[in-house]
Amino acid sequence: MYCILSADENWGIGKDNKLLVSIPADMKMFREKTIGNVVIMGRKTLESFPKGLPLKDRVNIVLSSKGEESGNGEIIVRSVEEAVEEAKKYPDKKIFVIGGGSIYKQFLPYVDTAYVTKIDHAYDADTFFPNLDEDNEWELTEESDEQVCFDIVYTFRTYERKQK
Repeated sequence: MYCILSADENWGIGKDNKLLVSIPADMKMFREKTIGNVVIMGRKTLESFPKGLPLKDRVNIVLSSKGEESGNGEIIVRSVEEAVEEAKKYPDKKIFVIGGGSIYKQFLPYVDTAYVTKIDHAYDADTFFPNLDEDNEWELTEESDEQVCFDIVYTFRTYERKQK
């Protein structure tokens, strides 16, 4: 299982149920990695999308304690275990955890690879991802050259869980 996110220098990932910043190259990378695959998210993340609609050309699994299916094609599950079981129905697809904060934390034990767009700036965030640089179970295995979008400096990083 994979996770994909953008994080600031303090591993902040959002504020008020919104991304901290929108970087076109980050959005493009997200689309390229997740299209044709399975995405797992929380209800609030789904609601943050335009018109609250599931992402096109992906299987959308939504973890929700209260939500009902909207008829827009998402699959509602009530637990991490149920989401993992649902994802097993798609053995030919990659499984991506896409947020929000509590969903990332709940699914991190299942994740082997994390794609992180690391932003060289500290934003006013209210939602954070665990700091993989300080977690000895994870190692940085790939990092792009520095990228710049207007005045935002960032890199694309790949972290992998160390084999036990």
